Amino acid sequence: MPSDDATVKLDLNNPVFQEHLLTLQKIERNAALDTLNKIRQLTWNQLYRDPGLKWEKITSIKPPKGIDAVYSLRISRSRRATAHRDGAFIRMLTIAPDHDATYGKK
Repeated sequence: MPSDDATVKLDLNNPVFQEHLLTLQKIERNAALDTLNKIRQLTWNQLYRDPGLKWEKITSIKPPKGIDAVYSLRISRSRRATAHRDGAFIRMLTIAPDHDATYGKK
Protein backbone atom coordinates (compact mmCIF):
# COMPACT_ATOMS: atom_id res chain seq x y z
CA MET A 1 0.00 0.00 0.00
CA PRO A 2 1.43 3.41 -0.93
CA SER A 3 2.17 5.87 1.83
CA ASP A 4 -0.56 8.18 3.10
CA ASP A 5 1.89 10.97 2.20
CA ALA A 6 1.57 10.04 -1.50
CA THR A 7 -0.52 12.23 -3.79
CA VAL A 8 -4.00 10.87 -4.50
CA LYS A 9 -4.51 9.55 -8.03
CA LEU A 10 -8.02 9.79 -9.51
CA ASP A 11 -9.85 6.94 -11.23
CA LEU A 12 -13.00 8.29 -12.88
CA ASN A 13 -13.56 5.30 -15.16
CA ASN A 14 -16.61 3.82 -13.41
CA PRO A 15 -19.51 4.12 -15.91
CA VAL A 16 -22.04 4.83 -13.13
CA PHE A 17 -19.88 7.66 -11.79
CA GLN A 18 -19.40 9.06 -15.31
CA GLU A 19 -23.16 8.99 -15.95
CA HIS A 20 -23.86 10.79 -12.66
CA LEU A 21 -21.12 13.39 -13.25
CA LEU A 22 -21.97 14.14 -16.87
CA THR A 23 -25.70 14.53 -16.24
CA LEU A 24 -25.33 17.01 -13.37
CA GLN A 25 -26.57 20.54 -13.98
CA LYS A 26 -23.75 22.85 -15.11
CA ILE A 27 -23.22 24.57 -11.73
CA GLU A 28 -23.12 21.23 -9.85
CA ARG A 29 -20.90 19.64 -12.52
CA ASN A 30 -18.42 22.53 -12.32
CA ALA A 31 -18.36 22.27 -8.52
CA ALA A 32 -17.75 18.51 -8.76
CA LEU A 33 -14.91 19.04 -11.25
CA ASP A 34 -13.36 21.66 -8.96
CA THR A 35 -13.51 19.15 -6.10
CA LEU A 36 -11.92 16.41 -8.22
CA ASN A 37 -9.16 18.83 -9.24
CA LYS A 38 -8.58 19.65 -5.56
CA ILE A 39 -8.45 15.94 -4.61
CA ARG A 40 -5.76 15.14 -7.18
CA GLN A 41 -3.50 17.74 -5.57
CA LEU A 42 -3.85 16.33 -2.03
CA THR A 43 -1.99 13.59 -0.23
CA TRP A 44 -4.06 10.84 1.35
CA ASN A 45 -3.45 12.33 4.81
CA GLN A 46 -4.73 15.70 3.59
CA LEU A 47 -7.80 14.10 1.99
CA TYR A 48 -8.66 12.20 5.20
CA ARG A 49 -8.46 15.39 7.28
CA ASP A 50 -9.97 17.94 4.87
CA PRO A 51 -13.02 19.46 6.62
CA GLY A 52 -14.65 20.43 3.29
CA LEU A 53 -14.51 16.92 1.83
CA LYS A 54 -15.71 15.12 4.98
CA TRP A 55 -14.29 11.69 4.03
CA GLU A 56 -16.42 9.13 5.92
CA LYS A 57 -16.62 5.35 5.93
CA ILE A 58 -20.10 4.15 5.03
CA THR A 59 -21.10 1.42 7.45
CA SER A 60 -24.78 1.17 6.44
CA ILE A 61 -24.07 -0.62 3.14
CA LYS A 62 -21.99 -3.71 2.42
CA PRO A 63 -19.06 -2.98 0.09
CA PRO A 64 -18.93 -4.85 -3.23
CA LYS A 65 -16.78 -8.00 -3.41
CA GLY A 66 -13.09 -7.16 -3.50
CA ILE A 67 -13.50 -3.74 -1.85
CA ASP A 68 -12.59 -3.36 1.84
CA ALA A 69 -14.81 -0.34 2.49
CA VAL A 70 -16.82 2.31 0.66
CA TYR A 71 -16.45 5.94 1.68
CA SER A 72 -18.41 9.08 1.03
CA LEU A 73 -17.06 12.55 0.44
CA ARG A 74 -18.59 15.89 -0.39
CA ILE A 75 -18.28 16.53 -4.13
CA SER A 76 -20.42 19.71 -4.21
CA ARG A 77 -22.41 21.73 -1.69
CA SER A 78 -25.45 19.49 -1.99
CA ARG A 79 -24.05 16.16 -3.18
CA ARG A 80 -21.79 13.44 -1.90
CA ALA A 81 -19.88 10.89 -3.93
CA THR A 82 -18.95 7.35 -3.02
CA ALA A 83 -15.48 6.00 -3.59
CA HIS A 84 -12.97 3.48 -2.35
CA ARG A 85 -9.22 3.53 -1.96
CA ASP A 86 -7.24 1.13 -4.11
CA GLY A 87 -3.55 1.67 -3.40
CA ALA A 88 -2.66 5.17 -4.59
CA PHE A 89 -6.00 5.55 -6.40
CA ILE A 90 -9.32 6.91 -5.26
CA ARG A 91 -11.79 5.00 -7.41
CA MET A 92 -14.96 7.05 -7.75
CA LEU A 93 -18.18 4.99 -7.73
CA THR A 94 -21.29 7.19 -7.67
CA ILE A 95 -22.64 10.66 -7.07
CA ALA A 96 -25.77 10.44 -4.94
CA PRO A 97 -28.86 12.42 -5.99
CA ASP A 98 -29.10 13.68 -2.39
CA HIS A 99 -27.25 13.34 0.91
CA ASP A 100 -29.32 10.47 2.40
CA ALA A 101 -29.04 8.32 -0.72
CA THR A 102 -25.26 8.13 -0.21
CA TYR A 103 -25.80 6.10 2.96
CA GLY A 104 -28.39 3.68 1.55
CA LYS A 105 -31.30 5.40 3.30
CA LYS A 106 -34.69 6.31 1.77
